[in-house]
Amino acid sequence: MEAAAGGAEPAGGCAGAPEEPVVSLADVLAENEELEKEARAVLGGSDHERCSYSQGAVKRQALYACSTCTPPGEEPAGICLACSYECHGTHKLFELYTKRNFRCDCGNSKFKNLQCKLFPEKGKVNSGNKYNHNFYGLYCVCERPYPDPEDEIPDEMIQCIVCEDWFHGRHLGTVPPESGDFHEMVCQTCMNSCAFLWAYTSQLAVPTVTKVKSLEDEKIVLNVKESEEQKREIKKESGDHPGKIKEEEQVEQFNEPSTSSGSKCPETVLKSDEPVCKLRELQTMQSLKKDTATFWPSNWRSKLCTCKDCLKMYSELDVQFLIDECDTVLAYENKGTSDQETDRRDPLMDTLNSMNRVQQVELICEYNDLKTELTEYLRRFADDGTVVKREDIQQFFEEFQSRKRRRTNRMQYYCS
Repeated sequence: MEAAAGGAEPAGGCAGAPEEPVVSLADVLAENEELEKEARAVLGGSDHERCSYSQGAVKRQALYACSTCTPPGEEPAGICLACSYECHGTHKLFELYTKRNFRCDCGNSKFKNLQCKLFPEKGKVNSGNKYNHNFYGLYCVCERPYPDPEDEIPDEMIQCIVCEDWFHGRHLGTVPPESGDFHEMVCQTCMNSCAFLWAYTSQLAVPTVTKVKSLEDEKIVLNVKESEEQKREIKKESGDHPGKIKEEEQVEQFNEPSTSSGSKCPETVLKSDEPVCKLRELQTMQSLKKDTATFWPSNWRSKLCTCKDCLKMYSELDVQFLIDECDTVLAYENKGTSDQETDRRDPLMDTLNSMNRVQQVELICEYNDLKTELTEYLRRFADDGTVVKREDIQQFFEEFQSRKRRRTNRMQYYCS
């Protein structure tokens, strides 16, 4: 459904006025709904009114760091969504997106001059929390902020699922696949600490290309191919293992359908009595370790071995979350969108369908005025790096209504 500002003359309008572009309110509403959906996914169902401290170490939640209260040189700290609004609304915040198993620090001993307004009875520290340079607004191996005012190279930031740091795509030692081709990434450092993952790469990881020059060389890439010497060395080391499974059989085994679904996480099944270790079988096959990040499809976690020895290894490396499908960022985002979805019709669309074209055009004009003024109003908060609070929005609409009444009272129409 489209309403053209020039297709019907507004009440009191003048003949001969220049035509304005056709505007589809349905498209505008659809675009706003998509933006709201993305926002809900980023927040992952986090409560914007109640501090999350009482929930303990939340599996995943939207987190922020306050540069005003805990600047560089002070101990790092993280705060929940509700505290970012209520306790740090006028402060400079770093958006951390999501961290696993974190408990809100707001108002504890790391904050010298601030007490949490939502949950003041907090312990002094949260010993289970993990921190990195992200809490000071720094990311990647280059230790730069994001967005970086001095970086003129357009680049995508990708989060490692193990250390949860964010990396520039060009600093991962390999050219990342297209963003739609993979769902998770493990950085170089974490691949070294979780070396067992290299055994899975040939069967599960998304293929990449590696750079042949410096990290700053953005254009020259080369397909990863083992040299004949490397192949002979690998064959010599692996030998002919009597219990070796054929590669074709192994591929079939690792390409079984995943049990994970869109927004509902399956229960993690720990098969401690599994007779065959998938990892040990894969380690008998050739695999080439590279100093690069690796990229993985959506269902790869369900194919990791869960035998007794592997479960012990995950525990020792503190990466038990790798066999938990509900730990994924995709599950986190799906929770945010599913919690907010409703089956009822949009009341604004119902109202719009009941209007004639003149009323539709008038509504579009009012909407455009509101959108323009609200954008300008919110830009001030973005420039200052402060959080928009409920009372700020209330104040905006009160002033908007006042300006609208003044415009209406002064309005006179003269048509020839």
